[in-house]
Amino acid sequence: MPPLPIRNPDVKYTQAFINNEYVNCVSGKTFPTINPTTKQKIADVQEGDKADVDKAVDAAKAAFKIGSAWRRMDASKRGALLMKLADLIDRDMGYIGSLETIDNGKPYKNACGDIGFAVDILRYYAGWADKITGKTIPINGDYFCYTRHEPVGICGQIVPWNYPFMLFILKLAPALASGCVSILKPAEQTPLTALYAGALIKEAGFPPGVVGIIPGYGPTAGAAITNHPDINKVSFTGSTEVGQLIQQASGMSNLKRTSLELGGKSPNIVFGDVDLDAAVAWSHAAVMENMGQCCVAGTRTFVHESIYDEFVKKSAAMASNRIVGDPFDEKTQNGPQIDDVQFEKILELIESGKKEGAKVECGGEKMGDKGYYIQPTVFSNVQDNMRIAKEEIFGPVQQILKFSDEDEVIERANNTQYGLGAAVFTNDINRALKFANSLQAGSVWINCNLAITPQAPFGGFKMSGIGREYSEYGLQEYLEVKNVVIKIPQKNS
Repeated sequence: MPPLPIRNPDVKYTQAFINNEYVNCVSGKTFPTINPTTKQKIADVQEGDKADVDKAVDAAKAAFKIGSAWRRMDASKRGALLMKLADLIDRDMGYIGSLETIDNGKPYKNACGDIGFAVDILRYYAGWADKITGKTIPINGDYFCYTRHEPVGICGQIVPWNYPFMLFILKLAPALASGCVSILKPAEQTPLTALYAGALIKEAGFPPGVVGIIPGYGPTAGAAITNHPDINKVSFTGSTEVGQLIQQASGMSNLKRTSLELGGKSPNIVFGDVDLDAAVAWSHAAVMENMGQCCVAGTRTFVHESIYDEFVKKSAAMASNRIVGDPFDEKTQNGPQIDDVQFEKILELIESGKKEGAKVECGGEKMGDKGYYIQPTVFSNVQDNMRIAKEEIFGPVQQILKFSDEDEVIERANNTQYGLGAAVFTNDINRALKFANSLQAGSVWINCNLAITPQAPFGGFKMSGIGREYSEYGLQEYLEVKNVVIKIPQKNS
């Protein structure tokens, strides 16, 4: 059980965190962060831009300098600091979860679940800190050859708004475990929990400059990170369109290493040989999780014709019964969408589905005027060329498509620019393996969905991104491989 919530948590930090101190931004500008449940302002936050990124980079350069306390620190000590940070986050879960709920709108129990997962991520990478090793290589000739895995350097990390605290930690943990230093920009919609993390980072004992947190907007603070000549790597989670801009800027500035976790339109394929109720429940959760604001949501639900009508009926009933409301109510399953921009985008795409001939089985409308609430929505009779079947909606909208043939549905599932995740529900092991091998996605789940853990890699094919997060693969994104060759002298005979 999560700790008791705090319905009106005090906002303790609204300034940038640079060199282990909270400071006002150079411009003196602020921006409001809004509670999507009420549409009311929570607080004004300092608005960072290039000048503040420059200050954070200067602090990071000093922290990463050869001979600094951070660079001299034993790898096991880095792991201990990460473990200490995990303990502090666990200690403050009730406050952080409450802050996340008012800033993001997600149900409090889900916010605490995200924070618990962040603790798991930190502890996982804490264990890796002193296990990063190279190889000895038997090359030709009288040489001794070995490799070193060294930190890439100063990392700029740009965090989205859908899982604000958890993805902040997911960016930070492997970078620090590898010995890098980080400058993070939280999403302007949800800066509060990331800013609070600065105090815990300092309390844990990380040296000044190792972590900087700059609140602000993408075109200013985010662009300053991606264009900065002294930042060596950028990691971004967000839309494919912004990911393309970041990759261009990284290449044009100093060939930054990039890892990008971008958009998705994941297929969720259900055959007729499965437990129907279980498949309906998994497919429902794959779409409605986090109010549909999930990059890997299984929104294209392909269902075999033999069970299509019954699947649609059960899915509509489940969506109709989903509890939408006060995110602090423990019974609530869906809170509001994040902001007015996302709210209007979802409603516009729902209208496009209606106009293009898909059938609304349930939902399809906004709820009330107090917050950015949208009814859980199920469409049937969806065709592949409809906008709702092609575009990432990022809302609680399930599209159910009919199929009849294995090869047909593989081709349809792969007919998208995205390739983040996919799921297949079948009791035929041969079919399951065929689909695992054939689907163009970074993760393929069999008889489940959204099974994401710190130990297993996550990332996309095609325009869903570059690189991997979580697991040892995620650690490698923050390491350079150095080859060292030593000539072995030979004595005269």
